[in-house]
Amino acid sequence: MDKIVIEGGMPLKGSVRISGSKNAALPIITACLLTGGWHKLSNIPRLKDIETVKSIMSKMGVHFREEAGYLEVNSDNLRDFEAPYDLVKTMRASILLLGPILARYGKARISLPGGCAIGARPVNLHLKALTEMGAVIELDHGYINAYAGKLRGCEIFFDIPTVTGTENLLMAAVTARGKTVLRNAAKEPEVKDLASMLRAMGADIEGDGTDTIVINGVDNLRPAEYSVMPDRIEAGTFMIAGVITRGEIEIHNCCSEHLGALIEKLESAGAFMRLTSDGFLVKGPDVIESVDIRTMPFPGFPTDLQAQFMALMSVASGWSMIRESVFENRFIHVSELRRLGAEIDINGNQALIKGKESLFSAPVMATDLRASASLILAGLVAEGGRTEVHRIYHLDRGYEALEKKFASLGASIWREKV
Repeated sequence: MDKIVIEGGMPLKGSVRISGSKNAALPIITACLLTGGWHKLSNIPRLKDIETVKSIMSKMGVHFREEAGYLEVNSDNLRDFEAPYDLVKTMRASILLLGPILARYGKARISLPGGCAIGARPVNLHLKALTEMGAVIELDHGYINAYAGKLRGCEIFFDIPTVTGTENLLMAAVTARGKTVLRNAAKEPEVKDLASMLRAMGADIEGDGTDTIVINGVDNLRPAEYSVMPDRIEAGTFMIAGVITRGEIEIHNCCSEHLGALIEKLESAGAFMRLTSDGFLVKGPDVIESVDIRTMPFPGFPTDLQAQFMALMSVASGWSMIRESVFENRFIHVSELRRLGAEIDINGNQALIKGKESLFSAPVMATDLRASASLILAGLVAEGGRTEVHRIYHLDRGYEALEKKFASLGASIWREKV
């Protein structure tokens, strides 16, 4: 097991290129199950979660090959329709296998997924919607058994916007009989990216990026070539890093339209932001101002950047309030930030932060993917020695070579074996 060691106090300077989006790549890879032939995907990040979904699909009979920066996927010889617990337990996104397998083959057996302990993310919305499309769903000792003939289009209303639910139903509906309408659908950029991939495969989809998506089922799909969008959460993490270290970073391969809420909050905190041809220039202020945030589905402030922003507010001037409205258990990183000297009080889904001039180094333990990033950001400005971040296998699920990218910007950071 590895740990990351940081000696804080260095302002970050230089340029960094953002990797492909984990949260877009995962459903796009699973969409390759919808039809045979070789799909050709680019800008796929090298992450633990990507390797996990490849392992699950390989066990089913999917073939992968990598060359010249492309990941090629072929599901012509699928022989197994089960995603077992021993592989699924580490990654909630494995539920995305259900829609495409059921749509193409009429049966699927998927273990109820695991992943970060950040609160309930029930799959009941997926299962209810698939049932409305004609599937028969049974829960059997921790597994979802699903059966269907030809799925049929219908109108589906999500009680709450769900990204993976919207993605699963998009994939299930593209070859269903008739028209499917998804109402109160998720509007996240990753949903739009999947819809663009499905259109490249021949799907008939309109309205992605709004809360109403219309899918007209088609008889046949074709293999596609597609480049995955940049990772907006990684980009946001580096934007916050530039501000928290009072540094100056050029961030390449990212999209301002995906980060509007964060840009507004960082500018309110005193940061200087300038758009470039393929990203941003971010410059931190001498004094970071306190700013309140409330996490919301896109285009609101992303819950996946809440922990990182909390680290920033820990060294801001004055008091700030963070309200978490997406997941009910996403403050479990607070106890570790307190070990670094942060002054944070929790009341339900609200965190009250009293900013300090500095944090101090200490050993800490990551509790989930984004908490890992928040601890590293705090470590970059912690004084008095080395900060050690343990259990960074969470980090490797969603950030590609993060410590190497920070080191290239001048941070004193490295990985060690425990």
